[in-house]
Amino acid sequence: MTACLCIVVMIHMNASVFSIQPTSAEPIYRQIVEQLRRLIAGGQIAPGQLLPSVRDVAGFHAINPMTVSRAYGMAEAEGLLERLRGKGMAVAATHDKTLSQTQRMALIEELLIEVARQAKELELPAVPVLQHLGKLMGQGR
Repeated sequence: MTACLCIVVMIHMNASVFSIQPTSAEPIYRQIVEQLRRLIAGGQIAPGQLLPSVRDVAGFHAINPMTVSRAYGMAEAEGLLERLRGKGMAVAATHDKTLSQTQRMALIEELLIEVARQAKELELPAVPVLQHLGKLMGQGR
């Protein structure tokens, strides 16, 4: 008889995947949850993919571990994440489909409205604002 060996590779994200803005009015735990929503919705992190540990994220960003734990707990309660015994937190297997472009655009609608409002207040034309946005997104327009 021949034995069948299976190799399972668990992909573990790096703590640098999160962009934490400590000076933002938005609480850090919400920043983490919102970024998780967008990363999952955009398909940048796949179902089953392990998240960095609470300690790793807290240490990398010099924030309180309880803040990261709170964010992960909220994302778990929403069904975005699942706790894997002995392994940590992973993207929930039920999140196996990427949202459509329209659904993903809806996630940033409020931010775009705010940018448009501020650009109008500064009397900035749309073209340079859009060009700058393209550069920030790494498309080099």
